[in-house]
Amino acid sequence: MYKELIEDLKEALKLSPNNVPLKIRLGKCYEAIFDLKNAEEQYIEILRIDNKNIKAKEALANVYYASNKNEAAQVIIEDLLPYTPDNLAVLELHCKVLIKLNELTEAQEVYKNILEINPQYINEEFDKSLRLNLTNVSEEIDEDVVKSIEKPKIDFGNIGGMQEIKNEISLKIIQPLKHPELYKAYGKKIGGGILLYGPPGCGKTHIARATAGEINANFINIGINDILDMWIGSSEKNLHEIFETARKNTPCVIFIDEIDALGANRSDISKSGSRTVINQFLAELDGINSNNDGILILGATNTPWYLDPAFRRPGRFDRIIFVSPPDENARKEIFELSLKNKPVEKIDSNKLSKISNGFSGADIQAVIDIAIENKLQKSFKTGELEAITMNSITKAIKKHKPTTKEWFNSAKNYALYSNDSGLYDDILTYMNIKK
Repeated sequence: MYKELIEDLKEALKLSPNNVPLKIRLGKCYEAIFDLKNAEEQYIEILRIDNKNIKAKEALANVYYASNKNEAAQVIIEDLLPYTPDNLAVLELHCKVLIKLNELTEAQEVYKNILEINPQYINEEFDKSLRLNLTNVSEEIDEDVVKSIEKPKIDFGNIGGMQEIKNEISLKIIQPLKHPELYKAYGKKIGGGILLYGPPGCGKTHIARATAGEINANFINIGINDILDMWIGSSEKNLHEIFETARKNTPCVIFIDEIDALGANRSDISKSGSRTVINQFLAELDGINSNNDGILILGATNTPWYLDPAFRRPGRFDRIIFVSPPDENARKEIFELSLKNKPVEKIDSNKLSKISNGFSGADIQAVIDIAIENKLQKSFKTGELEAITMNSITKAIKKHKPTTKEWFNSAKNYALYSNDSGLYDDILTYMNIKK
């Protein structure tokens, strides 16, 4: 069919050699039978006749791309874009060419432009080459990754209980800053990393902020969404910017919550983009091209068993601390701290700590919130400030179930059956389980 049509078009062009529509039709027929050389010749001839012909330029760029002449295709596309800035076919071709040329940053910008024009646009090839398949990650690139550096106003005195954890952090972080000459004499660096793990709501973020306050250090609180980005290469850039900011503001504590989402075991990761993020993180931790003295890194996770083993090597997160639910004495302190400066009446914090076994710090706060909400409703009716009573908190404790139980049900299996190094022995000790 196409061969006969090609012969007819060639005969017609003998009578009208500069007929552009006929030449474009002939070029398309050559493309249909994959005769790219003749198609290219037709489009070049058209541009000799009319060097502003948009259709011929677009067709020639497609032929160049199909012929793997990507540099030539790029030149044509750059000439086309000012005249067809919203032409999705041209933009799509431009993106393909840039990927072939390995100009991924530019390709990402073009892809973003396509998505702005058509938010429903889907292209699996572009997604595979330019985006990471990350869940719960914002599609907006945060131009200012480190939103704020703060000087915390709390210290260990504001933390109920956790004495063993405070001692560990003091040895690793606080004492080196207070006695730098001793550590330098022994050739030890000032800084490093501590990984805090345990059930949610037990004060990992709070202890990190108090650590910075204890040494009057700057504090950068990083959520996983501040690092991970859908565009390949951006996550690594975000990580580098965070560490560079910390290096310029030492002493500085970087706290990274949900670090397991960032440092998942590379053997479990199928996408190479995620592996490069982990490798970038390890490079920043090691300070390969930078000085990390005075940078203190605290990571928090509820699932340490998913963390890449490379993170636990000396010099990285070489201290791994189990943050258990608060014990009885700690619960007493948390109740007292949480109720401080609130209207209360005859509160027995000793009794409250006894009847709230297994409650996390967040659970205790939730209990107090329930009691407050109940008093607020009464205050609305009476027009007077209703005091929080022992009875109101006791009722709230009965109403609220501790959120730590589910975590321990899962953690127990890892501690019993995936614990060759004894890393999770603290979990078994807390649960009074013998291996």
